[in-house]
Amino acid sequence: MLKLVIAEDEEIIRRGLVCTFDWEKLGVVVVGDAEDGVEALELIHEKRPDVVLTDIRMPRLSGIDLAKRLQGEHRTVHVVFLTSYADFDYAQQAVRLGAADYLLKPVEEEALVPVFARLQIRAAAGGDRMALPEKLDAWTAYRDCAKRNPYVRIALGTIEARYASRPSIETIAADEGISSSYLSRKIKEVTGKTFGELLTAYRLQKSIELLSEGRLRVYEIAERAGFGDYKNFAQVFKRIMHTTPKAFMEGKDLHL
Repeated sequence: MLKLVIAEDEEIIRRGLVCTFDWEKLGVVVVGDAEDGVEALELIHEKRPDVVLTDIRMPRLSGIDLAKRLQGEHRTVHVVFLTSYADFDYAQQAVRLGAADYLLKPVEEEALVPVFARLQIRAAAGGDRMALPEKLDAWTAYRDCAKRNPYVRIALGTIEARYASRPSIETIAADEGISSSYLSRKIKEVTGKTFGELLTAYRLQKSIELLSEGRLRVYEIAERAGFGDYKNFAQVFKRIMHTTPKAFMEGKDLHL
């Protein structure tokens, strides 16, 4: 589990971030929250989190200044900036400080999923992109959720067994004697994802494992992971990982 500190000066927003998001499903545990940058810095020194989710504008010490302090201390903590100001200047500063991401308030839980999935991958690799990462906590969470419904459990098992081919929700439903609309609804209720989203997530996970091994060419990995052609693989990978498969394999452009 990734350890997270949340820094936000507006109490209602901070309480919402701490209490309403399903952090466990994201593979995250909130170890503390702060109402300004100074308090956040103290918490970071005490709790040693993996990630800091911080508002950019806060009293006493802004999120930008907090990130600068952490950078100066050479701390290996990922900073995700949260702000209501859609200002490109802030985004530029965030990028220069190696921000893991830059999100606009009000943030939806769905927007956090790819951010923390990428951070889970980086943590599993221990900073070495050539290591074989462990399975993402996010997928483990989906499997745990699926225990609540036998049909959903079968659907996820089918994805794991047949991700390289073209498993369909219609075929799974027919095999189980239920309608595809019923199965689709249950998958969404239990995991919060569609069948297609889950299939893509698992294929991406397998492709990351193959890229980290460094034995195959990217187009071969696209085939083995079930993405088919390289173009489709590259588009999906870039959209979710914010880098290209080739750059990931070579350890370049890794400011996730």
